[in-house]
Amino acid sequence: MAYQEILYSAKDGVAVITLNRPDRLNAWTGTMHVEVKAAVQAAVDDDAVRVIVLTGAGRGFCAGADMNALQTIQASGRGAAAREEPAPAGTNPSFSKTYSYFPAAPKPIIAAINGACAGLGFVIALYADIRFASDAAVFTTAFSRRGLVAEHGVSWLLPRLIGIAAAADLLFSARKVSAREAGEIGLVNRVIPFAEFEDEVMAYARMLATEVSPRSLREIKREIWNAQFQTLGEAIEAANLDMPASFTSEDFKEGVAHFVEKRAPAFTGR
Repeated sequence: MAYQEILYSAKDGVAVITLNRPDRLNAWTGTMHVEVKAAVQAAVDDDAVRVIVLTGAGRGFCAGADMNALQTIQASGRGAAAREEPAPAGTNPSFSKTYSYFPAAPKPIIAAINGACAGLGFVIALYADIRFASDAAVFTTAFSRRGLVAEHGVSWLLPRLIGIAAAADLLFSARKVSAREAGEIGLVNRVIPFAEFEDEVMAYARMLATEVSPRSLREIKREIWNAQFQTLGEAIEAANLDMPASFTSEDFKEGVAHFVEKRAPAFTGR
């Protein structure tokens, strides 16, 4: 697929999807939405890809919905409703809405937040499995300062990451949050100096792609996200059902063999 508003590359087991409207701080458009979803699917379908990184070109990660699109919505009085799409087997139906499909992708998605992250861009980053931020990144929920609501599931996602009170603060005020504060409150996993940001993110992604079982990544990701809708007992029972297949998998055999033989792993994902 030829892309207009994103860049896509795959190397060493890592697919990189780059939002590519740097002159607009990668503001989100309908075209970008279609292309990102297609690129995620391309990465999922590529057996050589084991990890997906989402980032932005230039100074921004994603500054939210393009203002021209917001003006069109204002004029028409119609916004984007959540759209149901088929959910992959074994995943919760909630992960088939317009923007909630990242958790259903059976490969880890890392949001590499290089700069401004606002509004819809903020929500999209929350749907990633892991978030790394450069020390130049700035965050804002933005919605309350546009007369909008907590859109696209952010009212479910954000409290689970940082707690209800902190989520209320960020959603009510839509104040700017520095990368340092984002790290302190658990909004991001790690804050990295901008000069070292790309190298560190890619080193982590390559580590997952080469040192960890793709089967384990796939199953653990599914378990983590599904567990958000389960009791502890249900999560234990679900894991118990998953365990027998893991013990007979090729990756389990390789996991034991490479440890005993003191060599690098050669996981196949099977």
